[in-house]
Amino acid sequence: MLRLVGVDLPEQKRIEISLTYIHGIGLKLSREILVKAGVSPDLRAKDLAAKDVASLQKILDTYKVEGDLRKEIRENVQRLKRIGSYRGMRHTMGLPSRGQRTRTNARTKRGKRKTIGAMKKEDAAKVAA
Repeated sequence: MLRLVGVDLPEQKRIEISLTYIHGIGLKLSREILVKAGVSPDLRAKDLAAKDVASLQKILDTYKVEGDLRKEIRENVQRLKRIGSYRGMRHTMGLPSRGQRTRTNARTKRGKRKTIGAMKKEDAAKVAA
């Protein structure tokens, strides 16, 4: 199995898709990296030559990916919380921080809740019993 920057990449998929398994690399960046490395995006990961893997590794070392990227994001959020900014407070309260409405929706951020509201009489009787 091909391993780059600490991530096992699927060998059966094309290399441009395989690179997206690395946190911080999407399809667009994957294609840019392959152009810089001079590797065909149509090659399967298992078909890469050792020199191709080495050139990909060298280029990937210039990007902030995986653990370093996760650490930077976590530190940025901690800084926002520490300075008491509006965005930091929203992160602390577990609410959306980019202006979305929360009267309805925001379920992903706020978590699963039980439905509260009007019930039919027969349903209310079943719950009470």
